[in-house]
Amino acid sequence: MHAVSHDDEDVGDVVSAGLEGVTGDVLVVNPTKPTVRALVDELGAMDSPPTVRLLVDDGPLKDLVNDFLVGSAVADLLADGTLSIRTLQSVPRNFLFVSPDSVMAVVDGGETVAGLTADEDAIVDGTYDHYDARWGTAAEFTLRTPPISEVLSTLESDIGEATAADFEAVLAALDAARGDGDGLDEVTISLLVAARNGVLLYDISKWGEDVGLASKATFSRTKTRLEDEGLIDTDKVPIDVGRPRLRLKLGDDSLGDLSIPEMVERVQERVADEA
Repeated sequence: MHAVSHDDEDVGDVVSAGLEGVTGDVLVVNPTKPTVRALVDELGAMDSPPTVRLLVDDGPLKDLVNDFLVGSAVADLLADGTLSIRTLQSVPRNFLFVSPDSVMAVVDGGETVAGLTADEDAIVDGTYDHYDARWGTAAEFTLRTPPISEVLSTLESDIGEATAADFEAVLAALDAARGDGDGLDEVTISLLVAARNGVLLYDISKWGEDVGLASKATFSRTKTRLEDEGLIDTDKVPIDVGRPRLRLKLGDDSLGDLSIPEMVERVQERVADEA
C-alpha cells in the first residue's frame, strides 16, 4: 500500500488521483459533498473520462443537486453515460475510489486530504466485488434537473443567442444557484436575462416548461416576486387574438448598463435587502 497525500486542502487533487490511469469503470463510494462537486468538474473537463458509478447517501445528494450549477452538470454526465448514480440506505464509514486495478481510501484530516492507495490483488478484488454487488441491489437515483447543455442549446434556438449567452454568464458569476439565499435560482436567472433582452414572458416561461426547468406557474410567481422587488417590469404587447402578452424589461434601467457579474452582485444585494 502507498499513500498519496495532498496538503493544499484541494479535494480536486484527490479526485484526480482517484481517476488517474482508469480507462474503464470506477466505483466512487460515499464521497463528501465537496468531492462530488470536484468529481463532476473533473469528469466534465476530461476528454476521455472513465465510466463512474457513484454510490452515495440519498439525502446529502438531493441537497447537493438542488444547486442548479451542480444538478445540471450531473444531468449532462448522466445523459452521456459518463456517470450513473445509485443510493444506499446504509453507507460505509469510508470514502473510496474502487476500480478493478486499485482501491483508494480518502482520509479527510481537516487541514489535509490524503488518498491511501492499495493495489494488492486480494484487497482490490475483494473490495471491487463487494461494492459491485452492492451496486446491483442499490436504488437508482432520479434527477429532475435538465442537462445544462440542453438548457443552453434550447435557450439559444428558442429564445435567442444573446439571452443564452447572458444565462451562461450569470451561472459563471455564481458560486451556487439554489435560490434559498445561496445564489439565484434557475427561474430567477431565466427571467432576469429575458428582461435584459426584452423577451416575452410567454416565450421564456414556455421554454422553461418545455425544457423541464419549471412550470409556467412557477415562472409567473417568480415574475411577480421580482416585480415586487423592483428588479423587472413588463410592457403589454397587443396580439391579434386574445389578451396582450407581456414583454419583460429590467425594473432598474441601470442594471442594463452593468456587466453580467456586476448585475449579479447588484441583484443579490437587492434580494438580500428584501429578505
